[in-house]
Amino acid sequence: MSHVIDPVDAGDSPRTDVEPFGGPGGYDDLVMCDALTLSGLIKSREVSCVDVMTAYLDHIERHNGSVNAIVALRGRDELLAEARERDHQLADGHYLGWMHGFPHAVKDLSAAKGLPFTSGSPIFADRIADADDLFVARIKAAGAIVIGKTNTPEFGLGSQTYNPVWGTTATPYDTSRTAGGSSGGAAAALALRMVPVADGSDYMGSLRNPPAFNNVVGFRPSWGRIPEAGFIAQGAVVGPMGRSVADVAQLLSTMAGPDAGAPLGIGEDPEVFTRNLERDFRGTRIAWVGDWDGYLATEPGVLELCESSFDAFRNIGCRVEAALPDYKPEDIWQLFLRWRWWAQLGLVDLYDAPQTREQMKPEFVWEMEHGIALSALDVTKAAAARNDWQAALTKMFETYDYILAPSAQVFPFDKSTHWPTEIAGRPMDTYHRWMETVAPWTMTSLPVAAMPVGFDGRGLSMGIQIIGRHGADRAVLQLAHAYEQKTKWTQRVLPPALLSN
Repeated sequence: MSHVIDPVDAGDSPRTDVEPFGGPGGYDDLVMCDALTLSGLIKSREVSCVDVMTAYLDHIERHNGSVNAIVALRGRDELLAEARERDHQLADGHYLGWMHGFPHAVKDLSAAKGLPFTSGSPIFADRIADADDLFVARIKAAGAIVIGKTNTPEFGLGSQTYNPVWGTTATPYDTSRTAGGSSGGAAAALALRMVPVADGSDYMGSLRNPPAFNNVVGFRPSWGRIPEAGFIAQGAVVGPMGRSVADVAQLLSTMAGPDAGAPLGIGEDPEVFTRNLERDFRGTRIAWVGDWDGYLATEPGVLELCESSFDAFRNIGCRVEAALPDYKPEDIWQLFLRWRWWAQLGLVDLYDAPQTREQMKPEFVWEMEHGIALSALDVTKAAAARNDWQAALTKMFETYDYILAPSAQVFPFDKSTHWPTEIAGRPMDTYHRWMETVAPWTMTSLPVAAMPVGFDGRGLSMGIQIIGRHGADRAVLQLAHAYEQKTKWTQRVLPPALLSN
């Protein structure tokens, strides 16, 4: 079990169970720094980029084997050479940005030039990226050194990180259990302090479920905040993850911003996310949707743990009350299914070819076969339903400033289980029905912060979603930051492996 400090006794004091920087812990102290602190130490040249890279590579060597979070790790000599180059740049007065010298691992659904780009699929087991995705290029431009990839389920399908290329990823809070997905590798790497910050992506909770299962912070931005090519606002977005809201906001400032190739992108200057997150929340009204009056099946203890977070919101001046949008949740689910089926058809050529179809996992085949069966009328009706659901939420936001919902319906489960087939005796009729709690907010493309709420008696973690109005990404981060100052779960409760060093 993880080391849990009673919140009454802990107050607002963080607990890291390591010596302060410069103490006998040596390099390990560097990996325990939050990203913004580490950035300051590098910029002021109190530590070298070689020191930082050495610390992280040693730490990865010590801990990654227990969770299998970082994959396709590059060679130590090559990475240390790049770190030395970063030190030379600093000495010459050439500071690239706040991630100067940071080791960074890119989720294996995204392209980082020269590295494996498998999407967790045997179809692409030998694929090497020939260019960087836009957000990866931006992270590199801010000074980061890409050390490898983070693990993900095959094509990101399913909130359980396993695939035939890299294997299965566990949560470091109980290595017999899943880290969630599809950003499970990123979340587990963060929790074990193997990277300072991480990128992830989210269609059905992939920036929300893994933070809940690994006691870290995730952020699903408004659609278009981080540029996406094309003229259709699909459900998938990329976004930042970290061990503090401030770190997440800083990484968002790097990943976000307009691009000529993204005609539906948000044009706001991403510098706004580098500003102080403090704000007065007195009088703020928050709606709690919970399990939608029993509609969602939840494992015993999930709702109670989520509801225990209400005191922290009340302590900063918020009013939390149960309320639901005027829209049937079962209709949202049907809308979600159809929209997601349609989204998968971009890979239909893999399904059409027998030699690649036979390498697809059953869940991908299921998605594809339903997508192929859709008619133009089905898609038109789904688009109209999405508009109606957006209108219902717009109406709800006339009364409430934010919405709270559980980040997951179950606690981390056995990593050998592909997906829960039942919750509290209720059968799940699809491979992702057990994650329905995240689907409503995907379909409106609203900004959502995923925040920890603590641990059950087994030491298993859970989280909540903080949902805001479209485009109000900074306002969501501000509330998440205020909540974090009252709880500090990521600092107070460390994975067991970090306590045994």
